[in-house]
Amino acid sequence: MISRRHLIRSVGGLSALGISTAAYGVGVEPELRPRITRYHPTPRQWPADLPLKIAVIADIHACDPWMSLERIEAIVDQANALRPDLIVLLGDYVAGHHYVTRLIPADEWARVLMGLKAPLGVHAVMGNHDYWDDKVVQRAGQGTTVAHRALQAAGIPVYENNVVRLVKDGRSFWLAGLGDQLAYAPAQRYGRARRFGADDLAAALAKVTDDAPVILLAHEPNIAWRVPARVTLQLSGHTHGGQIRLFGWSPALPQQYAVQLAYGHFQLKCDVIVSGGLGCSILPVRVGVPPEIVEVTLGRAPVAAVS
Repeated sequence: MISRRHLIRSVGGLSALGISTAAYGVGVEPELRPRITRYHPTPRQWPADLPLKIAVIADIHACDPWMSLERIEAIVDQANALRPDLIVLLGDYVAGHHYVTRLIPADEWARVLMGLKAPLGVHAVMGNHDYWDDKVVQRAGQGTTVAHRALQAAGIPVYENNVVRLVKDGRSFWLAGLGDQLAYAPAQRYGRARRFGADDLAAALAKVTDDAPVILLAHEPNIAWRVPARVTLQLSGHTHGGQIRLFGWSPALPQQYAVQLAYGHFQLKCDVIVSGGLGCSILPVRVGVPPEIVEVTLGRAPVAAVS
């Protein structure tokens, strides 16, 4: 996760570099139209002749004025324009800081996300802020978050250590969604949390019943060190690419993220892609890591035979 201390120190460093740089990081880059960042990994577990395009939306952090309903609607239109086979939402829908003019209720942003369209559907997991901002869940140390219920009510399935079998061109693959790994961190103070996270990787993968490829959705990327080669691809967000990224360095991230798994494409036992996301956490500032929608293409279209 992004460290408050490191992020504030980084913003202070930007201020030292110049007021215009700091102003850009607060007033310009966080509100830029998202860029489309494209990846075409070639994991050995995925059939080369099975094309699949995935649009990845991570870390919306809905709030006014930084991530308004109008801006989310534009993001929905931009994602739909990619004409993906599948759209995945990687968590942190709620505001991750208090520098806002309005906290947008979950039913409002979920209603906008209903506009996402893809032949193989729209699928979601929860993020840490979706849990942390839900005081009822934190006090109980368990339960379904408001964000989870809002997405379900909008017709978007949410996966917590669960899987779904999807079919493309007559061939199947699995989409697995992991529970958030930091879900109950604040609940520790109440002494009621039975566990720190809501994740159970083994339980999720045990629900895969054949040898078809598996795509894993996990809000935080660091689970990747434990993901077996049985998984083809892991898609994650959470880090915001560091939110401040200078010459490949992310000073606002703790060391375990700053060196590896901060942003981009990695190859461990499975391929891992970490999105820089869309919104902001702790402070409304982004520098060197503009908002993005990620497009991942697996496989390639079969070459037509020449007669």
